[in-house]
Amino acid sequence: MTTKQRAALRAMANGLEAILQIGKDGINDNLCKQAWDALEARELIKVNVQRGAPMDAREACEGLCQRVHAEPVQVIGNRFVIYRKARKDSRIDLDKL
Repeated sequence: MTTKQRAALRAMANGLEAILQIGKDGINDNLCKQAWDALEARELIKVNVQRGAPMDAREACEGLCQRVHAEPVQVIGNRFVIYRKARKDSRIDLDKL
């Protein structure tokens, strides 16, 4: 992913609300399934890391990206944004950004 594409994805994610929460259980199978399904439906999601989580936002972003085969877009404070192209009906075309 180029810096220009990442910047365009950051702009798209600006108005998004966090749809997943990482809490004291960390990144478990249930969270990965929810993230996988959300990425298939939306391609771009924002995740919130709560205070009791066993990891910070950067570590959580790397760990979740590895498990759901996504790419990190942005980490700010206790939130991060990840992207993965949908297998069917992709709405975001990185080549046109």
